[in-house]
Amino acid sequence: MLQNFARFNLDRNIVLKESSDSDFETYAYNEPGSPPGTLIIDADSQIPNIFLIDYNTNNAIDITVATPEECLPYLDTESVSWVDVQGLGSEDVLQRLGKVFNLHPLLLEDAVNIPQRPKVDEYEGHLMLIAHMVNKQANANGFLVEQVSLIVGRNYLLTIQEEPELDAFEPVRERIHYNKGIIRQQGTDYLAYALIDAIIDGFFPVLEDYGERLEDLQDEVVSQPTKRTLDKIHRIKRELLLLRRAIWPQRDAINSLIREDSQLISQLVRVYLRDCYDHTVQVIDMVETYRELASNLMDIYLSSISNRMNEVMQTLTVISTIFIPLTFIAGIYGMNFDRSASPLNMPELGWYYGYPLILTAMAAIAISLLIYFWRRGWLSDREP
Repeated sequence: MLQNFARFNLDRNIVLKESSDSDFETYAYNEPGSPPGTLIIDADSQIPNIFLIDYNTNNAIDITVATPEECLPYLDTESVSWVDVQGLGSEDVLQRLGKVFNLHPLLLEDAVNIPQRPKVDEYEGHLMLIAHMVNKQANANGFLVEQVSLIVGRNYLLTIQEEPELDAFEPVRERIHYNKGIIRQQGTDYLAYALIDAIIDGFFPVLEDYGERLEDLQDEVVSQPTKRTLDKIHRIKRELLLLRRAIWPQRDAINSLIREDSQLISQLVRVYLRDCYDHTVQVIDMVETYRELASNLMDIYLSSISNRMNEVMQTLTVISTIFIPLTFIAGIYGMNFDRSASPLNMPELGWYYGYPLILTAMAAIAISLLIYFWRRGWLSDREP
């Protein structure tokens, strides 16, 4: 059971390092019999920081909120309010946040108790999407994973991020501040789409890195495969499996946003979400392609090792074949027969040029075998 918890928790490994050591975090789960809405706060989680962006077609303001209650004046306005909560380290702040936004206890539980499978849930007055955000690890192989919860209200969007260091929403903030595109002319559903699109686009740089690593491994597997090469292939296959687990359910979640009839998602935004769905399918195709390439690399590695073994055995066989007749001749003339007892006991031992003749015959046999092997193509990789 513990192994299953640890394996499931691999979906949110913060860092996948190149070393062979793996640190497994304990999966956070409610104690049996716990009431619904129980929050589990990780001791290592950062104290929440709350940032608010309020905008309309004319202007946009960006402020840092000290307490959740300071968000109340912005929730009843006609402008769009984006409240971004970064960090899950205070149950008191999160509970107060739930009261301010009138969040259902189960909704808050799913947003705080990580990891959760990406999904879409609709509550009275709220639509929640749980997604996994990935980011390339700087100066190292692997990637970072974070759970992000998007809670759509009538005039506001609440995002709850697990790790502020993995924030991929900065391009969306710039579009709001500099009034790029149509984001300030649309509502909260379009803002939610923009954030979902940023999350999906974050997979492409990670996959590009894996494409380059697979190309390097292809050259290494063919030219000089080692045990370290096998370790690299296993690690890439494992990491691609984690990427697949992160992106596959998000496709279903986005599809739910498109197909389900929700008053919080307009028809215009559903059209944009279809494009986001296409990007998700493209990411899944790339992940599956790279997983297949990694499996093929494993087969190529085994074939390369087998070919190298065959080459070694071929070399040893050629050497042994050349020395077999030479050993035979040396063995015959190494027998201690007495020539004085019979003229038939190795008369060659009495020849004046017997020793040079035997050496010449042995050399001729060796050279003839080498020529024969060369003409058969056994001494080179090319056919004769």
